[in-house]
Amino acid sequence: MTANPRKFILSVASALLLAAATQASAASSQADFRTAYAAAEAANGQAGALRNQWTATAAALAAAKKAADSGDFDQAVAASREAEALAKASILQATSEKTLWKNLEIR
Repeated sequence: MTANPRKFILSVASALLLAAATQASAASSQADFRTAYAAAEAANGQAGALRNQWTATAAALAAAKKAADSGDFDQAVAASREAEALAKASILQATSEKTLWKNLEIR
């Protein structure tokens, strides 16, 4: 683990967002959206169980649903993947901070 937990979490979150943004998707379908959205909701549910849901994740899920409702499945899939990456980053933050706070405690 790195000496600065916030930098570590930001770098992991950035990597997850970059991976989600760069995944190739040629003409996404409604089925692609449903799959991506379900994965994002599942990850967000895990973050909720850890009591660490980010508002940015909720915004990305809302954007995905709005894009899907308008028929723009490429954008809907992209927003769903972004929401999943954000949720996974919030999970990482919650789990790492359970132990990393001890390193910051004054002894």
